[in-house]
Amino acid sequence: MSAQPQVDLLQIGAFPSEVQAQIDAEFRCLSVADLERDPALAAGIRGVVTRSNLEVPAALVERLPGLEIIATNGVGYDLIPLSLAARRGIVVTNTPDVLNAAVAELCVGTLLSLLRRLPQADRFVREGRWAGTAFPLSTSLAGKHVGIVGLGRIGKDIARRLEPFGVALAYHGRSDQNLAWRYEPDLATLARDVDILIVVAPGGVETTHMVDARVLAALGPQGWLVNVARGSVIDQRALLDALEQGTIAGAALDVFDNEPAIDPRFFTLDNVMLTPHLGSATRETRAAMAQLMLDNLRTWFKSGRALTPVVLK
Repeated sequence: MSAQPQVDLLQIGAFPSEVQAQIDAEFRCLSVADLERDPALAAGIRGVVTRSNLEVPAALVERLPGLEIIATNGVGYDLIPLSLAARRGIVVTNTPDVLNAAVAELCVGTLLSLLRRLPQADRFVREGRWAGTAFPLSTSLAGKHVGIVGLGRIGKDIARRLEPFGVALAYHGRSDQNLAWRYEPDLATLARDVDILIVVAPGGVETTHMVDARVLAALGPQGWLVNVARGSVIDQRALLDALEQGTIAGAALDVFDNEPAIDPRFFTLDNVMLTPHLGSATRETRAAMAQLMLDNLRTWFKSGRALTPVVLK
């Protein structure tokens, strides 16, 4: 099944060569630079293809009178002007579910690495220090109280992967889902009650800086933080202060403000583990995400329906 070759797409951002080849085989992709050179091209664009960590500016969407669909390669859609899309009747699609396992794996892996200080242990051996002294003791995951902020698809997957470690689980979100795990409606109370706070809440206006200085103070000097959601969900300045001052024990972060040009204050801290937005970055997951993104475009232009549309309010 393929789209009609005359369909013009505006592409925002780059894709791996194998994904780009699939896009180019079925669609004519134009760039923002192409529109700057020839503004008349905007009238023929029917779709936007992008990645979820890149902004789709509202001003750009306004320039595309024939736009029907914005297909993002990722689960997040907070950088897409949803209210504008809703007013215009533009369909927005994302790629849910296919990346759940990869993000959950990374979350658990970075949490274990943070608690057991695996990056520091690796350097300890490589630098030849093992012969002279023992590596300091670290922290066990077993028996800890873990709070998850945002118990959606990925949050539930993380919770299920953590259960075999013998942890006590609780969660915070918009509503009580009546699950086996304890629901806590107040985020600061959840932070106070747990040893580890994992952030998986979606980005957007409603969640911006929901983990602030008050929540970090409640988590406390023995508490650990993991963020595999969006950098915007945490007040980054408050987090840096907490890490520097020992308000919390440490953090594992896969997402940041202004990534990849992140705040250099992070680089001097030994109680933080930094990864470059690797949540979905496995070959298998990225292939599945690209396939679903393309399938959304194909089905839309063939039948006028999308496989995984975002519900626009």
